Amino acid sequence: MDISVVVPLFNEEESLPELTAWIDRVMRANDFSYEVWLVDDGSTDSSWEVVQQLVAQNDCLKGIKFQRNYGKSPALNVGFQHAGGDVIITMDADLQDSPDEIPALYRMVKEDGFDVVSGWKKNRKDPIGKTLPSKFFNFVTRKVSGIELHDFNCGLKSYRRNVIKSIEVYGDMHRHMPLLAKWAGFRNIGEKVVEHRARKYGYSKFGLSRLVTGFLDLLSLMFVGKFGKRPMHLFGTLGTVMFVIGLVTAVYIGTAKVYALANHMPKTLVTDNPWFFISLTTMIMGTLLFVTGFLAELVARSNPDRNHYLVETVLDA
Repeated sequence: MDISVVVPLFNEEESLPELTAWIDRVMRANDFSYEVWLVDDGSTDSSWEVVQQLVAQNDCLKGIKFQRNYGKSPALNVGFQHAGGDVIITMDADLQDSPDEIPALYRMVKEDGFDVVSGWKKNRKDPIGKTLPSKFFNFVTRKVSGIELHDFNCGLKSYRRNVIKSIEVYGDMHRHMPLLAKWAGFRNIGEKVVEHRARKYGYSKFGLSRLVTGFLDLLSLMFVGKFGKRPMHLFGTLGTVMFVIGLVTAVYIGTAKVYALANHMPKTLVTDNPWFFISLTTMIMGTLLFVTGFLAELVARSNPDRNHYLVETVLDA
């Protein structure tokens, strides 16, 4: 099969017939073999009834229904588990992503050799209250991750099959899937300017809170990617540095007091020196960080996936 399209949806009953018909026209015009996985993320309208009707009319359409709303990332992850195409394309169900972009996204993976191709909604049809925070988020993510993409949050992306079978999308990590792919060893990540259409039906399901959660997810992902299997390297290093700084400061304060006593110089109580408490606090924090790293290391060692690594090729003569 050429293409699997994974469409997470939540309360999109009006747009589904138009979206699936549009996808079908594009696929038939380009002679692609395809499947579309419509993942209903616990919709409270009649979206699932619409999905059932559409699946009964077209064998290329498949449906998955969650018992409740879990979020976009779980919906994508379950869709990826079922996808069987050589190229997997994700898009939103609100008709703001154009299925006409599918052939070019497919060719960039199959012919140009990209592992991941991310859409770039260069001319967005959203209000400034969404575009400005999004630009700031993308700027920070670009600098932190080292991936030169303009629009990490674009729902329209294409993936080589072994990419989505090698990563796990959880929490709200769908915004950082290029980074997940990079951590898994897929570094050929490209970008394509795509059409962004104004919302035709319903309303946006995402608010400004995603800006905060996006940064928290980015920090979490960077930590797990770098130190997930060796947390002591982070906490132990920070703890040791802080403890040494506090210890050196405390020794200096004690030495200064002994020197003053030995030379009959004016002296004050060590506890009257604010730097004594600063050094003591620093030593306590360093100890706590070191212990945190030790406990995290024990947890990591007991993880059944501690020796799970992605192997691309094995040559056995």
